[in-house]
Amino acid sequence: MPSQTGWRRLDAAVVGGGIGGLCAGIALRRAGHKVTIYERSDFVGEVGASVSCAANGTRWLHEWGVDIEKGDPVLLRKLINRDWKTGEPISVYDLDDYEEKWGYVYNMFHRQYMHRMLLDCATQDEGDGEPVECIDIDTEKGIIVFESGISAKHDLVIGADGIGSAVRGIIGIKPERKPAASSCLHANVDTAKARELGLVDYSQDSALEYWGGQKEWNKIVLSPCNRGSLLSYYCFFPREKGDYANQKWDAESTVEELLAPYPDLDEQVLSHLRIGVEVKPWRLWVHQPYDWWHKGVACVLGDAAHPMMPHQSQGACMAIEDAACLGIVFSKKHFAGDVSSALKLYERTRKHRATRVQAASARAAENIHERIGES
Repeated sequence: MPSQTGWRRLDAAVVGGGIGGLCAGIALRRAGHKVTIYERSDFVGEVGASVSCAANGTRWLHEWGVDIEKGDPVLLRKLINRDWKTGEPISVYDLDDYEEKWGYVYNMFHRQYMHRMLLDCATQDEGDGEPVECIDIDTEKGIIVFESGISAKHDLVIGADGIGSAVRGIIGIKPERKPAASSCLHANVDTAKARELGLVDYSQDSALEYWGGQKEWNKIVLSPCNRGSLLSYYCFFPREKGDYANQKWDAESTVEELLAPYPDLDEQVLSHLRIGVEVKPWRLWVHQPYDWWHKGVACVLGDAAHPMMPHQSQGACMAIEDAACLGIVFSKKHFAGDVSSALKLYERTRKHRATRVQAASARAAENIHERIGES
């Protein structure tokens, strides 16, 4: 594409309508561009896991005018590390001054509610249409070709299509990856049901709570969401106790599989897990940083650009920051008309930070005290 001078309104395509894709759509709309989001899923089967949105993500939700209350968040108040066997607090880190220190609160969302919140902000209408699959993109001309043979031409193409990204492969990135040393099963627990059974009501803590994770693979992470009505459990254990790295994304597991690795776990947590629902494996792969994120008028963001291990709870925030950066580089203040040059600036701005967080998230698998370095 020839070099152009002066801001111009772009016809942008976002491939993937998850958290990162919707944020990219919002950011580019706020920057004055026309945006079409291509998504094959209706999200009815979306995993009902919690999503952490620290201050570095929350600030952009405010910047874009997202109605955060629609996401039914829990505000993080504490970090609690508990004894693996007894459940007694080993340490409690109070976060009452979090907003004062960082400028914004730390929200914990239910993924489906967060998606709906962002969708409302981006489009206000989900719309009709049959699912499509992205097969090929002309990265120089911005042409998307779908399985049906229908094609669409855009000035800018953003791949927000997740860890299995088609766009990433189309722009020539071949991931170097290996299975993580740990496996993870996720489960949800209804807080009201736990109360009825006389179990501990962890929702009252408004906390991220941890059992284990001290230089070992056994770790339980509890995150409340939906204003505390749902408790989201992430259960990690050595891969030799259960290998889910190659499971299908929509695979289901059983409560028996969930309990098996933890014969000596705190009985209160075990009692919660026994009433867990939506038990699903979380495929864990460690990706090396990619050499580039864009080609021509196409780029990737979020998990398509820097798949994260979950141990720093920064995956959503990094996708939000990517989207915010795209909104800035294509803003009237900074965009001079050349899409490829703007994408080079996006990559140069984001790649160093995101890959640092990516590396720290992998290290944190063995040490819950690992710092991300920048926030």
